[in-house]
Amino acid sequence: MIRNIIFDWSGTLVDDLPGVWKATNHVLEQAGAPTLSLDEFRAEFELPFTNFYDRHVPDVPLDQLEEWFHGYFSQVSGEVLALPHAVEFLEFCKSKKIRCFILSTVNSDYFATQAANTKMEGYFEETFLGIWDKRKKINEILDDNNLTRGETLYVGDMQHDVDTAHHGGVHSAALLTGYNTLEQLGESNPSIITTNLAALQKVLLENDVALPDSTKPHRPIPTVGALIYNPLGQVLMIRTEKWSGKWGIPGGKIEYGESSTSALQREITEETGLTVSRIEFVLSQDSIESDEFHRPEHFVLLNYICRTVGETDVTLNEEAQEFRWVNEEDALQLDLNLPTQVLLEAVLSREHATANA
Repeated sequence: MIRNIIFDWSGTLVDDLPGVWKATNHVLEQAGAPTLSLDEFRAEFELPFTNFYDRHVPDVPLDQLEEWFHGYFSQVSGEVLALPHAVEFLEFCKSKKIRCFILSTVNSDYFATQAANTKMEGYFEETFLGIWDKRKKINEILDDNNLTRGETLYVGDMQHDVDTAHHGGVHSAALLTGYNTLEQLGESNPSIITTNLAALQKVLLENDVALPDSTKPHRPIPTVGALIYNPLGQVLMIRTEKWSGKWGIPGGKIEYGESSTSALQREITEETGLTVSRIEFVLSQDSIESDEFHRPEHFVLLNYICRTVGETDVTLNEEAQEFRWVNEEDALQLDLNLPTQVLLEAVLSREHATANA
């Protein structure tokens, strides 16, 4: 059952897309860069928005870009309207005693004006505003407000919103009312995609305020992961909220047309910044709707061991919260997710057999 909902604001509850598009084109004009059509803007814009500016106007200081943007947008912020069904959905949440929060990049002054104009004041237990990278805030919100991850839904209209939900280990609902297209949202693998809040409300009502089983993938997902050894013989352990805060190994999904070892090297570099070689297959595992993972999935886990090449400094991306280099026996003393424990025990058993041969 969904007992908590964290909402994005722009494109989710209010329609500020026209104003943000025009204000962004004003920024591009001031910087001497080409402006964008609305379709081009939707295809190009992303969060954190600094990535967008880095691509289009990399030589202009952020302070100047912000001054141009807010100088224009402040004139139209008060004209932002509530999206259809937004107030009705918040009333639905109130009737079901669902705790509601806001996590958004929107400026606090704009939010206050827009919330008052759209009659959406008073629905939210707490608001977290002006957050450029929501992934860096989601776990703090969950922990500080005692929100059970399996009972929490993040509702937004952008890939960054879905990524934020994944990062926090909560369910995600992607709406087609805002900035990103169906194709873009599908790439981020949300729990569910709906046309608007009315459709989401209908889904929740039909499933006793839960997400339907039909949102589960219909086929197993092939993935790769590895125990990574450094020159000291230590293994790299990473802790992720996606696996209930337990310790595990780097890895991820195999992309179409990609070999499993290529996928492993790519995922390790993306998640840790490391380069690896001497890749050796150990075993495969099924993880079928594990209670440890943040949502029901069926993974086929291809598990390897490998060695670092060059520098062993670890740079985690947003998917993990902590890392440690430890010897194999110490790794077994960590609070490991089950697939990692199985892999580590298999490697140790093999090493013991080899030593006694």
